Amino acid sequence: MSEFAGFRFPPEAIVLAVRWYLRFALSYRDVEELLAERGLEVDHVTVYRWVQRFTPLLADAARPCRHRPGDRWFVDKTYVKVAGRWTYLYRAVDQHGQVIDVLASTRRDQAAARRFFAKALSHGRRPVEVTTDKAPVYPRLLDEPLPEACHVDAARENNRIEADHGRLKARLRPMRGLKRLRSVQTINTGHTMIQKIRRGHCDLAVDTDPRLRLAAAFTELAAAV
Repeated sequence: MSEFAGFRFPPEAIVLAVRWYLRFALSYRDVEELLAERGLEVDHVTVYRWVQRFTPLLADAARPCRHRPGDRWFVDKTYVKVAGRWTYLYRAVDQHGQVIDVLASTRRDQAAARRFFAKALSHGRRPVEVTTDKAPVYPRLLDEPLPEACHVDAARENNRIEADHGRLKARLRPMRGLKRLRSVQTINTGHTMIQKIRRGHCDLAVDTDPRLRLAAAFTELAAAV
């Protein structure tokens, strides 16, 4: 049975709202207003619930279609405030600009970094080179799962992922205060999926006009949910 069964609105409307929210710098109230212009009376709280419920499902449906990560990884963490407290976002991209994985954590410690690397390595590619900042936790941590990989700990070499942080921060900026860690992880997962599709790192809607690729890809994913 489809995950959309039992919802008052058709899958097309739900997926449209989720896609708009993940792709553009919109608040839930902005999406509510845009839907109203299309004759769909949807409360912004309902939009929030759709995003939280369907983003992980759509990301899971996209998983078999994504490209294998490259063998050179750039790893870094950035920060966002959740319920007034700083939360850490561990992120990695490869040499092609493909986002490999993300992890939101309330702590910035070895355990969190270890969880992140375990998650990233689950995608089936072991890098030959990993570039990080000069945080002292990384050398020993990388020696455990990746003893064969070259570790580069030069901050200025990590400009690739710093630029990608900026794109994520631009998406998070219009949100009027994140309240839950789960929401941060969901939005990061959705942002990663959007980036993969738009940059051609995912075999979805590959023969579609690039301007329409995202919409076509979400239609494919909705059919698989």
